[in-house]
Amino acid sequence: MNNNNEDGQSNSGPKEQIIPARVRTQSECSAGSEDGNTGKRQRTTSQQFMVMSGLSAASPPKFVTLEEIMQAANSMKDMALVHQIVVDDEFKLQRAEPPPNTIQRIIKDTMHKAFWDLLKTELAENPPNYRQALVLLEDIKEGLFSVLLPQHTKIKQRISEILDTALIKQQAENGSLQFEHYAQYVLSVMVRLCAPVRDEKIRQLQNCTDVVETFKGILETLDLMQLDMANFTLQQAKPDIIARSVELERKKFADFLSIQPDGLEFTRKWLLKHLETEKLPENVDYDTFIKKKVKKTFSRACLNLLEWNDKEPYPETFMLDVARLQDLQMKTNRIVVMGTILLIALGSAGQDLQSIGSFKMSLKDHIYVLLQSMNNEEDCNNLLPNVAEQVVRDIKNEQIKHQFAPLSESAENASKQQILDVAKPDHRIKCLIRQRIYDFYHEIIESATAAPQQVPSGLSSLQKELTEIVGQLLKIVSHNCSVFSPYYYDIIAAAIPKPN
Repeated sequence: MNNNNEDGQSNSGPKEQIIPARVRTQSECSAGSEDGNTGKRQRTTSQQFMVMSGLSAASPPKFVTLEEIMQAANSMKDMALVHQIVVDDEFKLQRAEPPPNTIQRIIKDTMHKAFWDLLKTELAENPPNYRQALVLLEDIKEGLFSVLLPQHTKIKQRISEILDTALIKQQAENGSLQFEHYAQYVLSVMVRLCAPVRDEKIRQLQNCTDVVETFKGILETLDLMQLDMANFTLQQAKPDIIARSVELERKKFADFLSIQPDGLEFTRKWLLKHLETEKLPENVDYDTFIKKKVKKTFSRACLNLLEWNDKEPYPETFMLDVARLQDLQMKTNRIVVMGTILLIALGSAGQDLQSIGSFKMSLKDHIYVLLQSMNNEEDCNNLLPNVAEQVVRDIKNEQIKHQFAPLSESAENASKQQILDVAKPDHRIKCLIRQRIYDFYHEIIESATAAPQQVPSGLSSLQKELTEIVGQLLKIVSHNCSVFSPYYYDIIAAAIPKPN
């Protein structure tokens, strides 16, 4: 869209920034608070932040001020949330909704329906009863104010003039209130303030003929607009959050150590397991030597976290990343199996098909989809028969497409068996692929520069998946090193005493 707002600012490109402010409606007050928790299901950290910031709303929605958002982020009451913001580039706030078929969800849906049914009933009276409608318009006016920037004085003044409570009440009393007119005016303001992604929804509301549904859509869209701004605000504040997170996590961890007899027990075992001991060379600065040792030892030890036995305690310094590390471990195991199957399949397909890039990508995509539910070795065993059938089918279809000689029955059976054998722990090709992937991870973690690293041989078709995994791992490792490097230095230094 390319409109000029009332302050003379162009709306082409990015829309106006929205700073939401909180307002409660009558139905909210009667509905009470809802936390969306059944007692059996834990909130995610994003849901915790939503509740802490006042974003888990009944309908009509609440609004949260920029001050409240910044206070929640700056005070860092939820360190796990702050850590997630730092290490997860894709982190976004989501609306906290009670799970389906729960008491909380039933209550919420019932209260929402009651609010809108009452509004519809009152408007259908003869003459119309505007009691609920006046409350709704006042809430919407405050909601519009909340998505304005301080410099939007003319827009705010115009909204105050149009949505003047006394004037609207007077119109309602003398029977001249045109409720639909105010709905269209509100939408005309929202279309200039919302993010482009909301344009289509507002266009639909402008064409809606049911006034109750229109206002319902207005409040739902305002709710989304304030969520857009909350995410925008978090992105803007992210550099400050990252900078302060290191200091915060160190302090919190120091507090943890102060009440633990040995709060670094598992960290020490994990790190020293990967320390290559050697005699301190002569004429070498001790501090420089230890720092280099820490870097090499830490990078090797980090790879070990992707092969972790989850029955063993993780290092205390990675307490906030256990779930993320387990997810990366699962994804890496999946990539290892995918890479192994791809090499076997392409070997069975023959040189003619190996040179066809579209075939390799299609084959990879099919294997990727079939292995998406693979979380452990048992899943792998159960999924490989289907993968074997799909691989052989893809090869045969491609051979027919290009009029190549088809697979013989014996070659087809051999290919299937080779794929089934991938489940064996000591499978030679799988071990090779795993080593190549871990070497790739290690080079990136240990590299002191941003220079690009070559994707392992034979795994070029998995470049996207590999880089996504190692990118997430690097984010976790880099932040962890920033926070806990003093502890790692002390552990290594204690294992390599300073010469007299």
